[in-house]
Amino acid sequence: MLSTSIDLLPRTSGLTKKRMHLVGIDTYEDLLKYPPTRYEDFSQIVKVAYLKNFLDKKITLQGIVVSIAVVKTRSHISLQKVGVEDATGKTYLTFFNQPYLISQMKKGLTYAFSGTVKQFGPTVVLQPETFEIIQEKGGLGVQTGRILPVYSEAKGLSSRLLREKIMGILPLAAGIEETLPLSVIKLNGLQPLPTALQTLHRPLKMEHLVWAKERLAFEELFLLQLSTALIKKNWGEYTVGERITHTKSQDKKIQSLIASLPFQLTPDQQAAFTDISSDLVKEKPMNRFLQGDVGSGKTVVAVLAAYLTYLSGKRTLYMAPTEILVMQHAETFKGILSPLGVKIGIQTGSKKELKKRLALSSSTSLTVNEVEGEEFDIVIGTHALLSSPVIVSHVALVIIDEQHRFGVKQRAILKSKGITPHLLTMTATPIPRTVALTAFGELDMSVLSTMPSGRKPIKTYVVTQTKRKDAYTWIKKEIQKDKIQVFVICPLVEESETETLSSVKAATTEFELLKKEFVGLNLGLLHGKMKPVEKNTILDEFRAKKIDILVSTSVVEVGIDIPNATIMIVEGAERFGLSQLHQLRGRVGRGSAQSHCLLFSSNNVPAPRLSFFSQTLDGMKLAEYDLKERGPGNIFGIEQSGFMEMRFASFSDILLIQKTQKAVQEYLKADPEASSSVLSARLGKFQIDKIAKD
Repeated sequence: MLSTSIDLLPRTSGLTKKRMHLVGIDTYEDLLKYPPTRYEDFSQIVKVAYLKNFLDKKITLQGIVVSIAVVKTRSHISLQKVGVEDATGKTYLTFFNQPYLISQMKKGLTYAFSGTVKQFGPTVVLQPETFEIIQEKGGLGVQTGRILPVYSEAKGLSSRLLREKIMGILPLAAGIEETLPLSVIKLNGLQPLPTALQTLHRPLKMEHLVWAKERLAFEELFLLQLSTALIKKNWGEYTVGERITHTKSQDKKIQSLIASLPFQLTPDQQAAFTDISSDLVKEKPMNRFLQGDVGSGKTVVAVLAAYLTYLSGKRTLYMAPTEILVMQHAETFKGILSPLGVKIGIQTGSKKELKKRLALSSSTSLTVNEVEGEEFDIVIGTHALLSSPVIVSHVALVIIDEQHRFGVKQRAILKSKGITPHLLTMTATPIPRTVALTAFGELDMSVLSTMPSGRKPIKTYVVTQTKRKDAYTWIKKEIQKDKIQVFVICPLVEESETETLSSVKAATTEFELLKKEFVGLNLGLLHGKMKPVEKNTILDEFRAKKIDILVSTSVVEVGIDIPNATIMIVEGAERFGLSQLHQLRGRVGRGSAQSHCLLFSSNNVPAPRLSFFSQTLDGMKLAEYDLKERGPGNIFGIEQSGFMEMRFASFSDILLIQKTQKAVQEYLKADPEASSSVLSARLGKFQIDKIAKD
């Protein structure tokens, strides 16, 4: 029953079912595991005569509806006044602009009303928040008279509707199959899963929620850490297919390359490359995660790793999330390594468009790798490299850019191609330590925290609506004075993994408004619904300084490097997570000129989190703040695949993380393969199906 599709939920409209799917509720079990965001305690049932004793308290009033009237105020507000009577007296409840209540309520029937008791002058009344018809006084309802769970109202789903649907199937929770092994439950003093779910949605006392939430949070962290432990064990059983050597002669060539760079490596870059080069010469495959703040120089470390691989006569595959970044990285690799005889090829999902672009670009001398068996030392491409029928022999190193997790299934694909490589994953997203230890326990980590010398800190300001015109005037002067360029980023209109037409329309509208504001300047528009060749054309023009202001949606890859762009405007800044804002801010400040980031707020009073962001340049501090205030989803962003949504657990709960780590270790001693069929099914959620969309 619990695996039943939500599409079969009785007395539920097609629109409601569609909305449930959009928030990840696909089965009855998903619905039972949909967590309340908070609770309202309406369990105190009070008589009319005693309302005055409960001022500012949340209570429930039960009585017969004796009158219903509609009142129009002078300001044309519609009020619905409902007379309610019990054995101790009569009172009136007022609803604002809710005429549909008239059609729902009937005089002479008994209702329960839950809300807060308020005093207006000499009159004490109940300010109703929810109500329902009940069969008898003193009876418990679904929406009143109890501790009421309040659910997130995403995608048009009301808390009232979710409460009704969950209560309708809550009895099925008694039959849910236990996820955790019984030994783990007993050793850690956990509630059974059925009890935890029933308490979560229908608690009799607030203190009971502590045990229920701990049980569900424990399960999430246990499964996550068990998954990483098994992945690490699985990875450690492999032997690399292509051995890499590191001789004194090779080391001299690497040192010569480092000395020829137009900048000096930071201590963190040197330490990271030392870690990587030590891993590359081992028989066991490297599984290293390189985390570096925006602009900290991860790509150069990747170039050095690929060069060391080349010096051993082996090949490297480099995967980037978009074709825009493929081209950018190809240019970087070509500029550094082509003079040393390294051959660089490109492989993407749309070779014809790339080939056309390469033919038109006089500054690019790269070859599209579309012929099977064609030989390159480094192949740079989108994640289409995995699905490509082209087999590149002697691959010893795979580098994945801007991907937090590389799943078992991706390794299986590489293995099917005869590739058992060293693996280097990289991200510019700052990841708090507790998240890294918990969610990425299978990886060895290197961190780039120092920035290259010569870069000026980016000045960041929150711009309220009243200061917008002044900001535009200043931007015009900067463009005319120093010939700098500007990014304008528009937020997603609605949270989505793919760019919606409404978001494109919003960006297009902003583009048209700014054309009127910046008369005489050249503006460009970039969004995810454009064809790759159109995006590339716009970016080429921006790089060539033919476009002064580039208006873009936020889902377009922001990893592009335009040194002459020194002003970043973020519209609707309060809609972004701080780590997302930090990524956007990192698109400027790439050169030696002073750069600025302007956060355009929809409010006249800046949100505290935006003020904190404007004063903080440390990506890790921002990520820690976001984790505490908004949760892990805002660290990784809605597009990030391969990261479990934590509905109950918190990465800030260090004690529970340590407790689950110990539980996983104890469990694996008894059952090294985690052979439980139920566990295996749950762990399937961690066997990432995809890396990213091309």
